[in-house]
This record gives sequence, C-alpha cells and structure tokens, in this order.
Amino acid sequence: MRDFSSDHRWLSLNTATVRKQGDLVEIIEACARHGIRAIDPWRDQVASVGLDRAARAVRDAGLKLSGYCRGGMFTSDASHRGEVRDDNRRCVDEAKALGAPCIVLVVGGLPQYSRPGSEASKDIAAARGQVEEALAEMLDYARQANLPLAIEPLHPAYAADRACVNTTKQALDICDRLDPDRSGMLGVALDVYHIWWDPELMSQIARAGKDRLLAFHVCDWLVPTKDILNDRGMMGDGVIDIKSARAAVEAQGFAGYSEIEIFSNDWWSKPMDEVLRTCIARHRTVV
Repeated sequence: MRDFSSDHRWLSLNTATVRKQGDLVEIIEACARHGIRAIDPWRDQVASVGLDRAARAVRDAGLKLSGYCRGGMFTSDASHRGEVRDDNRRCVDEAKALGAPCIVLVVGGLPQYSRPGSEASKDIAAARGQVEEALAEMLDYARQANLPLAIEPLHPAYAADRACVNTTKQALDICDRLDPDRSGMLGVALDVYHIWWDPELMSQIARAGKDRLLAFHVCDWLVPTKDILNDRGMMGDGVIDIKSARAAVEAQGFAGYSEIEIFSNDWWSKPMDEVLRTCIARHRTVV
C-alpha cells in the first residue's frame, strides 16, 4: 500500500467538500495554494462559472481531474426519457472538455425523485431495469469520446431518491452485463461512506480488479449521523476503517487518487483554507 505520510500528491478534492465557501475558480485557486494536485468538480459548479472558464482555470493551475460529478439520474417516466439521454450526453461532452478520466454516475432512484415531474412509482425493480437500459445508451456515446463511466453504488438509505444501485455487487453485475469484455470503459467509483458496511465488500473489490476500479472516495461515517446527506465526517472522526478499504483497492492495482468528498453542514461553515489544511493532515495520517 502506498505511503501517504510524507506528502499529499495522491489527494484529490471533490469540490463539493467546500462548495459553500466559494465558486469553482476560487476552489481551484485554493487547491493550487495548498499543493493539491487534482479535483473532481460538480456539473453545477462548472455551469456557474462556465465550461470554458472552468477548463482554463484547471489548466492554468496545473491541476488534473480524478473524475467528473455527476452523470446518471437515469430513471424517469416516458415523457422525460429524451431529457435523460440529452443531459447525459452533455455530461460526456463537458467531461471531455475538462480532461476528466471518468464520469461518476449516480444512477437515480424512483422516477419522481430522479427526474422531478415524472409520474410517481414505487417499482424499484423497474427503476433498476431502466437504469441499465439508459446506461447502455450512455455507454455507446461515451465510447465514442473514449470516456469511461464509473457507477457509484450508494448506501441503501438513498435507494428511493438518489440511487437504486446500492452495493458493489449490484454495480459490478451491471458492468459484467454491459461490458463483458472488460474494456475499461465501465467500472465503479467506490466511496467508503456508502460501502463500508457491506459484508461482501472485500470479495467484490477483488472481483472488480484493476480495470473496473475507476475512482476511490473517502470521508467518514459519524455516530450519530444527524443528516444522512449532509453530515459526513472528516476522515478519522468516525467509524470507517479507511486504510483497509484503500489497501484492498490498491491490492488490485488501483493507483489513482484518494478523493476526499465530504458533504457536511459543519465543514461547510468553516473557512476554505482550514478545511483544506485539515483534509491534507488527515490524508497523511488516516487515509
């Protein structure tokens, strides 16, 4: 396993971690000040400053991307299917322009939550089938851009509103069906917040292998968790054995960034520089 104790060259910042403290350009400038070499920006943050300006800011700061958040939200009723397809194609185009190595996919839950205005449904099995169909269509477009797609399984608490793919096994089953030749174009983004509890996690990481492991995200699970979405912990403040998860993915050959992604009302209330300094310190000691 790589030794992170002496530097933070393999730290990437998911820009949601400090989304309340500044716009994307300000975040990029702060990362450059702190010697953070990579980011994973969110589409809304890119849109707020403009794609061309965002791409220029990344280049000027000498940063790389560890991913692009997020594509997906595939589930909808029939009247919104075109919107889903077009939105995900735009996501591919944006990621290509920014130089992202992959797109992180949050696949969507029930249609009325994934695409507001869709007819309500309680059929999660149908939602999972629709995810696979729409993902296959997006994959065809992404292949043309040579841009890999990374399915992010989310904690089951998000099954209704954000993602009906909830385990690494589910995500890899989809990968095997849509990309049986393991082309490198379809894999998983593993976030310890969502998968740490899974008794099959280690065996599924081994199943994924190097070619399916496209991204690795870190934060921590607090006890108690006061808000399932916006109360993630800084690494070391919770109960996740982050080093064991990282050791498992690196044993398969993953050599990418450990991406810090913290949705937290607490950390959003602190100055950006303080958050980044803490991220760097914990990356060296906890991750």
